Amino acid sequence: MDASGAAPGAAIEAQARLHHQWLLGLQLMVATREGPQAVGEWMFRLFRRQHHDKFLSSFAKLGLEGLPHAVACARYHVLSNGVGGVAVEYMEEGPRKAWVRFRHPRWMYDGAVICGIPIEASRGFLRGWYAQNGVSLGNPRLGFVCVSEDMSGQFGLCGYFIEEDRTLAEDERLRFAPGERPPPFDPAAQPSPPAEQWSEERLARAARNYAAEYCRNGIRELAAVLGRARAVELGRLSARLIGLQEYPRLAAAVGGEDAGPAEAAAFLAAIFAGMGDEAAVEAHGETVTIRHEGLRILRGIEGEAREDLLACWIELWRGAVASHRAFIDVSAEPQGEGLRWTLTPA
Repeated sequence: MDASGAAPGAAIEAQARLHHQWLLGLQLMVATREGPQAVGEWMFRLFRRQHHDKFLSSFAKLGLEGLPHAVACARYHVLSNGVGGVAVEYMEEGPRKAWVRFRHPRWMYDGAVICGIPIEASRGFLRGWYAQNGVSLGNPRLGFVCVSEDMSGQFGLCGYFIEEDRTLAEDERLRFAPGERPPPFDPAAQPSPPAEQWSEERLARAARNYAAEYCRNGIRELAAVLGRARAVELGRLSARLIGLQEYPRLAAAVGGEDAGPAEAAAFLAAIFAGMGDEAAVEAHGETVTIRHEGLRILRGIEGEAREDLLACWIELWRGAVASHRAFIDVSAEPQGEGLRWTLTPA
């Protein structure tokens, strides 16, 4: 139990939801304010970065080494998405052809968000990741054929990895064949991560990290598309709005009380624990400070990318505090590798 009396697992799940909602909100903001081409290019760059960071390095822990490439790719997307809480079905036709079908509700475009994201976003991530699998595996014959798309009103994202008898041209690594349909789904053939390696606690942390990683990489790749100033502007505003909107759910998860600076600081310390961060609260009269260390959201990110991400991420929590009934001033200043938060009555 944490200091609030809530189970740490609830804080982890709350952080997973929060970062998921921030990703969704930022997608909508880019799509509506910058247009379809901008969000499509952003998704391409984001998923290409995620691909290079995660794809081959995850093969061993997901038990995929030594499998035919089409099979390994399809199983990879089922397993890697599954540990993040995303439902994907697997259908294998043979060693050179294997299907994936994402089921609704779609995690990437949850709820009504799916109505506001243009198809360019989906095609951006297909180009960024799925079309690159064969290149990363050193197999020029491997491609992906998409038969249904999320925004087209068909039956959700679905397609198959196929190893052809010839080398594919660059524009053949991703193809579209909307008239095709997947074979019947067999639950007994659905791959699952090794149970002995994936406890419920580890799966909860994986779901949190899955969502947070999109935010970590999303801000710096958005800066590459829109420029740093505009990316940070949209990142901060979307984060603040999501913090405002999500505070009641976050507070419920950790036993937070909607009151003054002391209660808001206790809430922040409890919810930061859901990231695995350390937070120590100190009261100085009506002013309350938090020494916040070990920020998971920043691990491995340096320079301008770190500055931009931190500026945006802080706004999640400024928004959450602004959602309190009481008016509270909140600031966050760098302190070593961490932050010093200060909360005072407004």
